[in-house]
Amino acid sequence: MLPYPQIDPVLLHLGPLQVRWYGLMYVLGFIASYLLVRHQIRQYKLPTLAKHFENLNLVLIISLVLGARLGYVLFYNPGYYLANPQDILATWQGGMSFHGALIGTLVGGLLFCRINNLSFWQSADVYIITIPIGLGLGRIGNFINGELYGRMSDVPWAMVFPAGGPMPRHPSQLYEAFLEGVVLFSLLWLLKNRYWQQRWPTGSLLALFLIFYGIFRTIVELFRQPDAQLGFLFNMLTMGQLLSSLMIATGLLILFLRRKSSAPA
Repeated sequence: MLPYPQIDPVLLHLGPLQVRWYGLMYVLGFIASYLLVRHQIRQYKLPTLAKHFENLNLVLIISLVLGARLGYVLFYNPGYYLANPQDILATWQGGMSFHGALIGTLVGGLLFCRINNLSFWQSADVYIITIPIGLGLGRIGNFINGELYGRMSDVPWAMVFPAGGPMPRHPSQLYEAFLEGVVLFSLLWLLKNRYWQQRWPTGSLLALFLIFYGIFRTIVELFRQPDAQLGFLFNMLTMGQLLSSLMIATGLLILFLRRKSSAPA
């Protein structure tokens, strides 16, 4: 068993204000995405996307945060928020959903692209390969917070989390940081060159992200403690696995449809 590193979730105290590690991870993820998308715009000469880059970034950040919060409210704790609607926007109390963030980002991006006559599929392909960086950093933030820990285990690297009782558990946040962050980013970043050189149908990288993330998340959910308020769905699945299976199906559908019609939309 490994000792859980006791890291103060608050990085800095600035009078009444707090700078938390988890919030910092969000900021670092946004910065990394900004820089890597700008790099691709210059490398692959995308003048139309360059023209709308700054405004699209702002829309995507707002859509991500709103989607993450509303996704948590709807997917993970609808009963509580139906009874306490005043807490829906109380993000400081915790509760963000990646699947909700993804839906929010895609909807916000689609509306922006339609309004500004910008290719949604191509824009999504450029942005989506940067998302795993924020995912990996966010999971490290979860680990520092001691939240979203794994199921009980006797593996040599199991840890006792402060909020998880006295039994050692899988550090599933680190599994997710590795698979959904390091592995997924490396895979998509390598595939992007083939995407541009071989002129894959637009939307292909988005589809591959959905498929691979869904697979990785489904695997990690086997080691992650189900949410207390939900438990197992149908006595066998976690909410994360259910939503991830829908992601895989959606990714396969997009891949099939976009390969039939490679015209940008």
